[in-house]
Amino acid sequence: MHISCFIPAIVKFQLLIARRRRSSCYFHPRAWPSFRNADWWERVVLKDFQPRDWLEKFRMSKETFFYVCNLLRPKLSYQSGQPHPVLPLEQRVAVALWHLATNAEYQTISPLFGVGPSTVQNCVKEVSHAVVLLLKPLYLRLPSEKELENMVRIFSTRWGFPHCIGALDSLHVSIHAPAHLSTNYCNSQGRHSVLTQATVDGLGQFWDICAGFPGSMENSTVLENSSLWVLAREGCLFPTPPKHFMGRTQKYVLLGDASYPLRDWILKPYPEDGTLTPQQLQFNYRLKRAHSVIENAFLRLKARWQFLLKCDDCSLDLLPTVILACCILHNVCEAHNSPFNDEWLEVIEPSEFPKPCHPVPMSMDDSSAEEVRELMCGYFENYGEG
Repeated sequence: MHISCFIPAIVKFQLLIARRRRSSCYFHPRAWPSFRNADWWERVVLKDFQPRDWLEKFRMSKETFFYVCNLLRPKLSYQSGQPHPVLPLEQRVAVALWHLATNAEYQTISPLFGVGPSTVQNCVKEVSHAVVLLLKPLYLRLPSEKELENMVRIFSTRWGFPHCIGALDSLHVSIHAPAHLSTNYCNSQGRHSVLTQATVDGLGQFWDICAGFPGSMENSTVLENSSLWVLAREGCLFPTPPKHFMGRTQKYVLLGDASYPLRDWILKPYPEDGTLTPQQLQFNYRLKRAHSVIENAFLRLKARWQFLLKCDDCSLDLLPTVILACCILHNVCEAHNSPFNDEWLEVIEPSEFPKPCHPVPMSMDDSSAEEVRELMCGYFENYGEG
C-alpha cells in the first residue's frame, strides 16, 4: 500500500496521543486485592467493579457484557452428557474477553479465576467459537438491499463519496510462526503475520471478513480467494438491476488502495506519477479520505482487542476464528456505543504503519472499469468539493 493511504489514520493516531498527554482525565487500571476463583468474580468484579473497570477489562459496559452472555448461552450452557465446565458461563466469557482485551498471558489471568492456564486457553477457544456461531448472523453479515442503500447514504453524507457501500483493506496480525511455515507467513516487512481481508461501512463497522491467509500473500491474491470476490462474480453482492448513477446504471462500489485491482465495483486511486489532471487529483483525495474509515476501524479494533497486536499463544488453526470473533465484538461495542478510551491507542506502535503490501501491476486492472473512475471524476467536478 502507498504510505499516503495511511496519512489520515496516522494523523489521527498522533492527535489522540497528543491529546492524551495534555489531559489528566484518563483513568488507569485499579490495583485489586488478591482474591481467587469465586471470590474474585463475586466479591470484586460483580460487587466492586465500577463502569470504568468493566470498560477497561472487558471493553464493554456491564449491561452489554451480560447481554452478550445471554446471546451466547445456547452454545455455552452446560449440556447433559458433557463434562461440567470448570467455570460458570459468565466467568468463562469474562476470562476470554479479559485475554482478548489485554493480551495478558494465560499464566497471568489464571490465578485471578483460580484455574489453570489450559482452562484460560479453553475459555478463549470456546467463547470465540460461540461468538462466531451466534453473534456473526446478528452483527457481521451481508447487508440487505435496504441496508446497502443506507450505507450509500452514510458514505455520501459523512465521507463525501457517492454510490459507495464500503472500504476494503487488509490487516496483518503478528504471529510466532512455526519453523516449517516461516517462509509462508513472512510478509514484505520481514515479520511473520496472518492476513485478514476486511470491508467496513461508513461507520467503521465490519460487514465482510475473510481471515487466516499467510502474511506472504498479496492483497490481490487474497481478494481473488475470498468470499467477497465470489459474491461479486456471481452477482450476489449488489442489487439487481444496478441502481442509477450519473445517468446510467452502475454497480455500487467498494474503495480500495493501490494493492487492489481496478474493477467496475472496486475503485482505487490513480497512480500519482506527476501527470494527473486536477480532476484525477481531486478523485484521489476524495477516495483516500473516504478510505480512511477502514484505517481508523483497524486502529480501534487492535486498540480495543489487543490480542491482535501479537498472537504468540494461539494456534494457527484457531487464530482465524479468534480474529473473526474480535471483529464481531468490535461491531457489538460500536453498535452499543461502548466508550472507546483513546489511551488504548498508546500500545500501537507507529512503526506498524504503513502495512506491508505492494501495488498491483496495471495489467491486472479491468480496462472497462476506467469508465467508472472517470464517471466519479465527473461527479466530483460537477458537484464541487463536498
